[in-house]
Formats: sequence, structure tokens, C-alpha cells
Amino acid sequence: MTGRTPRLGWYVHHHGRGHLTRLLAIAPHLDAEVDAVSSLAAPAGLPSGWTWTVLDRDDDGGAPIDPTVDGMLHWAPIGHVGHRTRLSVIAAAAAERHWDGMVVDTSVEVTLLARLLGLRTVVVTQPGHRIDRPHLLGFAAADTVIAPWARGILSPPHLEALGDKVVHTGGISRFAARVANGPRSDEVVLLASGGTVGPAAIRDAEKATGRPWRALGGGASADDPWPVLTTAGVVVSWAGQNAVADLAAARASAIVIPQDRPFDEQRETGRALRRANLAQVEDSWPTAAQWPDLIERAATARPEWERWEVAGAPQRAAAAITDTMRGRR
Repeated sequence: MTGRTPRLGWYVHHHGRGHLTRLLAIAPHLDAEVDAVSSLAAPAGLPSGWTWTVLDRDDDGGAPIDPTVDGMLHWAPIGHVGHRTRLSVIAAAAAERHWDGMVVDTSVEVTLLARLLGLRTVVVTQPGHRIDRPHLLGFAAADTVIAPWARGILSPPHLEALGDKVVHTGGISRFAARVANGPRSDEVVLLASGGTVGPAAIRDAEKATGRPWRALGGGASADDPWPVLTTAGVVVSWAGQNAVADLAAARASAIVIPQDRPFDEQRETGRALRRANLAQVEDSWPTAAQWPDLIERAATARPEWERWEVAGAPQRAAAAITDTMRGRR
């Protein structure tokens, strides 16, 4: 493909908001026309000319029948109309809109479908022990694998074995272009979603530390937490990729508490952050007695967050995608 702007599909997984947030961070830098497909509703802020198609769900309707094909795939339940329909919609869009390729964030089955359709394929991966048969099959089928973190700090052997197929972009944050300013307060901010910590635990931590705490939930601060992240004395966060990238962009003094996720994703990220001295990492929610010392250590630390390579990461991801679609990788 030469001489024209590439057109591509982009699959956005519906679990959490991280996959969508990553798309929106990369979008302004991508020289391509995009047809996004997802079970999620269309977001605000898509670039002009992009489309969004809502797919049927494939994880409802009771007990699935042989969804893993005896361990070869992650999710391909027999007889599920939603599953069949969503793959049919993707295939039809690829043909009707003349896609040059597809970005998959994240699904082994969609990766294989894209390659079977003869599309150049970019896979966005996540940390963790992804050495099962389906993951290895998906990596093998992809032209390019994007790892949205800094190589060296987090270098899983299964990705190192793929050589130049992998592009370590650095942490992809929606705040990569912003500048942190303003003095730090003594406030502790809990930047977390999808966890199991209730209001009582937060009140106990606040009482033990003698500092004001704020949990980012609904409202403007959740939509744009940047002012809070850049002025809080300490930020407490889970270890999801978008959260860690945002901590790095804000150069936050952080306490990171990895949550249980498939393939040990957050645990592996936490271990990498601990080794690099980028955050105070705790394996579980601390007791009230542990919080004062932990907060003090975090508040006085000077983490070298530039090592997470957030600056320019969305642009590097966009360049890897465009180069793949143009056959340069």
C-alpha cells in the first residue's frame, strides 16, 4: 500500500476502560482512517472520519460450550450467536471498507481472524505470564506486538524471544503531553477502580496517617484527574498499565498495590516497579498501623519516572501501527 492514507480496523476489548483509554491516547497521533469495533458504547472524542461499531456480546447466555477448543484458544464458545455475529461483523467491515490492517487490543481470536483475512495485524499486549498456547499463537500471527511499557524495566522472556517484532513504546498515558505544575499538598489520593477496598478501610487509613484522603470516583476529578495527580502528596494506585503510565506522567510519589488479574498482569508490573524503585509496592492493602511509615517513605521518595518512557509513547505506538500497515515492519 503506497500513496494513500491507510484504513484499518481497531478492536477494543470491553473489560475495564484501559483499552479504550489507550486508543484515545494514540488516536491524535495516528495517520490513518479507523473503524473501531467493540462491545463498548461509542466514546466521545473520536477523530473526525473515524467510525465506531458496537458488537454483540459473546459472554452471556449461560454456560459456554467448549470455549477454549481444548486449550487452543481463549474464547470461542460453540453455538453462541453473539460470538458468531461479532466475528462476522468484523469480517464484513474489513471487506466492505477495504482495511489495510487491524489493531487488536486485546483478543487472540480477533488477531487470528484478522490474519486469516489477510490483514496486517498489530497486537497490543499486557504484562504477565502470557505463555499459554493461545497467547503464543496470537503473537506468532501478529506482524507487530506493542508492549506499552519501558523495555529493560519489564522484559518478559516470551516477548524477548520475539525480537524485533515487539515495539516497547513506553507507558501510554493520555497525559503524556501535559506538564506537571503546582506545589504538592499533604493530601493522599486513591486512584483506583475495580478494587475491593471499601470506605471504612479508607477512613482507617486517613485516621492513622493524619492526612486528608480523597478517593477518585465519579465527577470531574475522575474524568480529568490530572490536577489532583500533580498536586497530591502521595497517590495510592492499583498496577494497571494506564494507571502506572498516568503516575509516571504526573511524576507522582506513589504507593502501588497490585490487584489479582489474569496471567498475574498487575503482580508482574508491581515487581518491576519495585525493582526499579519507581514506587512503594505493597502486595495487599496495608493495615492501619503500616500506613504512616509507608506514606512517609512514599512522600520523601524521588522516583525517576522518566524511566517508564511516557514522553512520546503515544507517538511511538502510532508510528509502529502506521509502519506496519505500510509494510515497513
